[in-house]
Amino acid sequence: MADESDRDRAVQEAIEAERRLLDPDVRASPSLVSELLDPDFLEIGASGRRWDATSILTVTSDGSVAPEAPVEVTEMSGAVLAPGIVHLTYFTDHSGRRAWRSSVWRLTDEGWRLYFHQGTLTS
Repeated sequence: MADESDRDRAVQEAIEAERRLLDPDVRASPSLVSELLDPDFLEIGASGRRWDATSILTVTSDGSVAPEAPVEVTEMSGAVLAPGIVHLTYFTDHSGRRAWRSSVWRLTDEGWRLYFHQGTLTS
């Protein structure tokens, strides 16, 4: 079993990757987003819609996260579920649209890739 420092490093690397995905400059670039998505990526959005890698690239590259209105992230934490698998949870506020979020990251030969994401709207 991995020691605590390995687990902490895995969680930190997944958090860094998640924060990159939330960066407006990264989101505006389909190639940069693609580098962070697992080929089997699936999202159940806060809207209830189901997304795959192809459909989410259309949305992330449409300018929905403008530099002047970034996504505010709080309470981000993570846990190693198994070697190479990290689960993150956090809260977002994007222009008053508030949601709890959950992401599962998988370590691949290419680095950490987002495998699953779900958002749930909250008040």
